[in-house]
Amino acid sequence: MVDTKPLLPASNSDGSYLTGSCVNSLKSIKVNLTIFCGLLAVGLFAALLIGNYWSDNARIHGSLASSTSKRTHPLRPVSRGPAQGVSEKTSGIWAGVSRGPAPGVSEKTSRVRAGVSGNILPEPWNSTMLEWQRTAFHFQPEKNWMNDPNGPLFYNGWYHFFYQYNPNGAVWGDIVWGHAVSKDLINWFHLPLAMVADQWYDKNGVWTGSATILPDGKIVMLYTGSTTEAVQVQNLAFPANHSDPFLIDWIKYHGNPVLVPPPGIYKKDFRDPTTAWLTSEGKWRITIGSKRNKTGISLVYDTKDFINYEMLEGELHAVSGTGMWECVDFFPVSKTEEKGLDTSINGPEVKHVVKVSLDDDRHDYYALGTYHEKNGSWIPDLTEIDVGIGIRYDYGIFYASKTFYDQNKNRRVLWGWIGEGDSEAADMDKGWASLQSIPRTILFDNKTGTNLLQWPVEEIESLRLNGTEFEKVQVKAGSVVPLDVGPGSQLDIIAEFEIDKEALKKATGSNITFSCQTGGGAAKSGALGPFGILVLADESLSEQTPVYFYIAKDSDGDLKTFFCTDLSRSSKAPDVDKQIFGSYVPVLKDENLSLRVLMDHSIVESFAQGGRTVITSRIYPTEAINGASKMFLFNNATETCVSASVKIWQMDSAFIRPYSDDDDKDDDDRKSTAPCLLLCPINYIVSCVTSLYFIYHVSKFS
Repeated sequence: MVDTKPLLPASNSDGSYLTGSCVNSLKSIKVNLTIFCGLLAVGLFAALLIGNYWSDNARIHGSLASSTSKRTHPLRPVSRGPAQGVSEKTSGIWAGVSRGPAPGVSEKTSRVRAGVSGNILPEPWNSTMLEWQRTAFHFQPEKNWMNDPNGPLFYNGWYHFFYQYNPNGAVWGDIVWGHAVSKDLINWFHLPLAMVADQWYDKNGVWTGSATILPDGKIVMLYTGSTTEAVQVQNLAFPANHSDPFLIDWIKYHGNPVLVPPPGIYKKDFRDPTTAWLTSEGKWRITIGSKRNKTGISLVYDTKDFINYEMLEGELHAVSGTGMWECVDFFPVSKTEEKGLDTSINGPEVKHVVKVSLDDDRHDYYALGTYHEKNGSWIPDLTEIDVGIGIRYDYGIFYASKTFYDQNKNRRVLWGWIGEGDSEAADMDKGWASLQSIPRTILFDNKTGTNLLQWPVEEIESLRLNGTEFEKVQVKAGSVVPLDVGPGSQLDIIAEFEIDKEALKKATGSNITFSCQTGGGAAKSGALGPFGILVLADESLSEQTPVYFYIAKDSDGDLKTFFCTDLSRSSKAPDVDKQIFGSYVPVLKDENLSLRVLMDHSIVESFAQGGRTVITSRIYPTEAINGASKMFLFNNATETCVSASVKIWQMDSAFIRPYSDDDDKDDDDRKSTAPCLLLCPINYIVSCVTSLYFIYHVSKFS
């Protein structure tokens, strides 16, 4: 039976209430309460001080996967070896050097010379050199391995970036989705893992995927999972709470997978769904990379609900001899305006870009063409520079790239995975591997009609510190000119070169075809090149990385310009990549030669002619680090003088760290301890007054 008077003192059987000893007990309770409340007040004060201390320190020392947020589903990484038959999506500089994957796996190459051990840290590395290699303003996790960018988007005031991540080490494996957010694409908060391999349909890896924002603002994420049987399937996920601007928790659709390999497609050749775009019939359309024999293809599917799909006949596009297409991207660019376009835009003022990542050579290729909505096909403008055989996004280390439409600034933004060029032993020792390029805007180059223009997002300029300018420096043939710019590890460099026009006319033509890779590097002199800048160079030039132009003149007198980066003398270490990167760059009439270089410790991103040709390099010097890193102009041409105008900025470090709840506060609250110093005594006084008030009333009752 329910007690009808639960708050009254217990009574005797005659109905009278207990007295005497009970009163003494009450006095004893009063004394105990007095002591207790006093201790409580002291404890509250101590707790406030300790809580504030740990709150401040958590913002600095938190870990990537730690969070006090309640997850909809606790997700746990699944430890495993690489799935058999799976591409490990590495930059693959020197193919054939094993990092030890299971039989049948596309090998993640260490890019070291044959005979150099992958397990023992070779000379001359030490902790100072390895610590210097970590970048200051490029996105990378706090530790471990990272590869493909996944599902980038702008949502509720935040840029979201997801990425392939191994939470257990600095090598490929145990792939899950890392997650970070930013207000400006430069400064980042690390968030808890977004999705891990916890279901049968993604047990062998949560692989690459793309985000689509629906007209009502909701988000759907399609991604490739590798099943327990190593079959590549497509899965659907969505945010658990769309009102959460950080999109912390994700729910995997209970009916996954939503797509499996169709007949005629091998189970391990069906991956990386694109962002969806709307057709005129109101259906959503996606494309997925695959191959038939050695022909790379992009399959097309329509859907109304992202659960049920109809496969279109034929393909979006196919190119024989290109092999497996990974990380396909498909998007429109405006022919008339310098702004980005939503993925669903089509019309006469638009060209469409198809980009593929070739699993065979680990490079990203693109081409411009015309999209035909009715049958879901795309036709290149020029077949001689078709996808996979023509123009690349980047002629250095750059792979598995993905764009997204940034509705916040009406631009299309490109992300790309930048692999390592050192040994796995060095990666293991430093505890991390790989990073992301600086996000780049993409525009149609209406001057050439065949190229895209890539350029670092404007927000990177917020990190510029003091600038130094050199006007019309004369660099004579065969000379090197030092530039006093201070430490050379974090720089933004813009340079323009003018060539003696008479020298161009007098130079003798040749029928020898030039290429950056076979042209002998920056040390090989020619009539009209090479000339440019030396970065990450020590005082004696025993280590140097030239970024340069070379002008070739054929037997008919026609000029052709090349843009190159030479790593052959970039490091004295024996276990690093020392290739020469580069390609032809279109230079139009009356254009001076121009370049921009973003240098951030071990990564050098170089842009020629406004971004028509781009080269990303990884550099691992042993001496040209910290204060010993210098910059020079050079001219190894034999028949021309070069005039160089250069502007150089030292670059600040970006703010990239784990997110904490205190980051919700205003900047003034985060930057000042005054509120804490004020509130702690107030809280203490309030606690004491409350305790005394309670004691007084207890005494009065007694």
